[in-house]
Order: sequence, then C-alpha cells, then structure tokens
Amino acid sequence: MTRTITEPSREIDVIHETDVLVVGSGPGGLAAALAAARAGVDVALVERFGCFGGNITAVGVEGFAWYRHEQTVEAGGIGWEFERRAKDMGAAVPESQSLSYELDSEGFKLVADRLVEEAGIHAMLHRQFVAPLMEGDTVIGIITESKAGREAILARRVIDATGDADVATRAGAPVHKTPVEQMMAASVMFHLAGVDKAAFLQGVADDPQTYRDWAAGEFAADDIDPKDADRYSPYLEKPFAKAIEDGVLPADLKTIGGTWGAMHDTGELTYMNLVHLSGCDGTDPDSLTRFEIEGRRQAMLAIEALRRYTPGCTAARLRNFGMTIGVRDTRKIDAVYNLTETDVREQGRFEDSIGIYPEFIDGYGVLVLPTTGRYLQIPYRSLLPRSVRHLIVAGRATGGDRIAHAATRNMSCCAVTGQGAGVAAAVSLHCDQDLDDVDIAAVQKELIRQDVRIS
Repeated sequence: MTRTITEPSREIDVIHETDVLVVGSGPGGLAAALAAARAGVDVALVERFGCFGGNITAVGVEGFAWYRHEQTVEAGGIGWEFERRAKDMGAAVPESQSLSYELDSEGFKLVADRLVEEAGIHAMLHRQFVAPLMEGDTVIGIITESKAGREAILARRVIDATGDADVATRAGAPVHKTPVEQMMAASVMFHLAGVDKAAFLQGVADDPQTYRDWAAGEFAADDIDPKDADRYSPYLEKPFAKAIEDGVLPADLKTIGGTWGAMHDTGELTYMNLVHLSGCDGTDPDSLTRFEIEGRRQAMLAIEALRRYTPGCTAARLRNFGMTIGVRDTRKIDAVYNLTETDVREQGRFEDSIGIYPEFIDGYGVLVLPTTGRYLQIPYRSLLPRSVRHLIVAGRATGGDRIAHAATRNMSCCAVTGQGAGVAAAVSLHCDQDLDDVDIAAVQKELIRQDVRIS
C-alpha cells in the first residue's frame, strides 16, 4: 500500500489574469498563442522550460516538414511562418530529403522569442503546470509551480498544449492512454560537430539509402506505401550493423538506427534521430528518468560506430543532446469527434474544418508520404474534450485512433490544430459563446484571414 500525506490547505496568489491561457509552447501551443493574440484577445503562454518551441527547441526535432514534396498540399498559416521566419533569421537550412527547411533547434529559440514579443503575448517561462482551477465543470485557470512557489493564473479560456493532455486529464475530461507496450518509441536527439562535410556527403552519394531501407530497418517493409519505397532517405543503419558484427556494439542492441537531418559547412551534422526506445512512458517520471539516461548512453555508442564506419565522421564529437527526451505517444482526449484511420487515409472532409493536412502518416509501422496531392480536413470537434467547459486541446493530444495519431502527432499538424484552437478560443470570447457552441463560420473566416487553407 502506498503511503500518503495530506497537503495542508493554503492560499495561492493570483499573479495574472488573461483572456486566453495556453499551457505548453511546442508547435501547437506556440501557434495557438500567436493565433489567439492576432485574433484580438489577451494571451498568456506558460512553459516549463526556459524557451518556447517544445519539440523543436527542447527536444531538438529540427525536421518540421520533412515529408514535403512537389505534390504536397498544406494548410499554410503559422506553420509555414515558422519556416519563413527561421530562414529569414538564419535559423534554417534546406532539409536533406524534402522541399522543406530544417529548423535550427538553438536558433529557433530566438525566432520563437521574437514571434511572442511581436504578438504582445504575456510570456511565462519556467512554470510547471500543476492543476486546473475549476468551477464545477468549467476550467477557469491553472495552478503552477516554480522557484517562486505555487501561483494561480486565471483565464476565460484555456488551451491544453501539453502534448499529454495534462490539463484535460486533471480537469476530469475522458482520455485514452496508449498501453505502454504499444506506445511509439521515444528518442534522445543529438547533434554532432567535427564532421568532414565533403567526405560525409560523398559517402551518402556512393551508397544512397531509400525509404525501403528505412522501412526494412525500423519496421516491416510491407508497411511502407509502394509509391514511396524508392525515394531517397537520409537513413543510417549500416554503420551500426557493422559495429554489431565487429563487436563494437552489443549483439542484442536493436534500438540504434534512423536518420540524420542536415550537414552544415561548419562540420555540424544535426538532428541525429538514431535512438529509438520502446517502453518509455512519457507520463511516468521514473520511466522518463531511466530512458533519458539510457538514451544518452546509446547515443554515445552510436557516435562511436559512426566514427569507425561512416565516411567523414572519424573526428566526430557530440555537440549537444536535446534538453529532454522526445516522446511521441501518451494520452489523447476522447474528443467530441475522434479522427479515424479512414479519415486520414481516405481524405476525410468535415464542415467544421479548421485546416487541412496532407496525407502524411508516420507511426505504428506505417509510412505514407504526401506525394499525390491528397489531404484531409481537421475537424474542430477533434480539439474539444468531453465533459469540460472552456477548455480546448491543441497538438498531439487531440482526439483520434492510432493511425490518425500517426498523422496528427506530427509537428506541422500540431501547428494546424494549435492555430485552430487559438482562433476558436478568441472567437468564442468575441461572440460570448462556449467553445462547444462557437460560430464555426466565424472561426473559419478568421483562420482564412490568418492565411490558413481550410478546404
């Protein structure tokens, strides 16, 4: 039996009141805050780390739209703005396998700062969400913990962009948590310095890899769309297979292998997405602790294999790890409407669309690239939790089944749902309507004004 204590009752200072409060500043939360502010309401943005950007800046996932090819159809909006602003500020380079830009995980911290400041958003870094403040079934704000102790923030609307539905869960909204043994693998990202660019790229040219190679390495080859199988992929697996063969890596180590992002003139080889750890529960701090440590250990093993068996990497060294492990899969809300595999595979269409997303599926052993112009619409209802008022969800915790999640979890889609959530929160206040009853035509009109394609 677990031992318990009773926390004494206490008064908590209300340090801020706002129209819209966004909890979490990853691609979904950052887009939500910007969209709401641009729609004319006061916005506060709470983030547990010391920078905005979430998976981009804290985890080091730099491939924002690596799926983009000639026929890819997208929503535009703030997601495209992330790439444009990063490029303009020298924080992006062309991505190695697509028509997109890879975002510099360090430089994007400055990009996000500028976007937040320009929009007049009240920035609240270094605050950990603790609990929602409730009046019956209505969320009226949150409690945070920081070096200053416990603090309360009141809001007329709250957007849960935590990625794990933390606010929704603690507010009593029904959620679905993927069983740990079925969760997508977590990853510790890292970046290298000291790589000989010319030698490395010559090695890539001499032995080009394809998505067929990637699929065979990461999951069953028949789970990749045949139309995509022979496209180029920046996949790395042979150095690790050779290292196992030579006894450099343990024979039972099957978790190293994946992709690289960009090879820079400075000798930096960035966004090394090579360590994939199954069994990590992103809602369990003990599990996160174990896998953070194990992920860093395996990253160093991967670097040693690269030094020995990859052209140009003889003098490679660790530049940095991501600030935290990258988690792909935990909780999703049971939304008013939950997207389905059929929706994402068969171009789902919805009258309450808040943006489109290309037919891009990446997860649970499935890879479909958007190379034919096909796309789905994202329904507003998939952002709405059941049983809780004045709360909306943005990012990877929106409602959907496994294969739908393999599409909507991706950062660019998180920006789409974030922009939709932010606009909906603002419009609901302007129109004095509940989020459940908001004038969807007014939401869509504002999204179009913000350069979002909804159909």
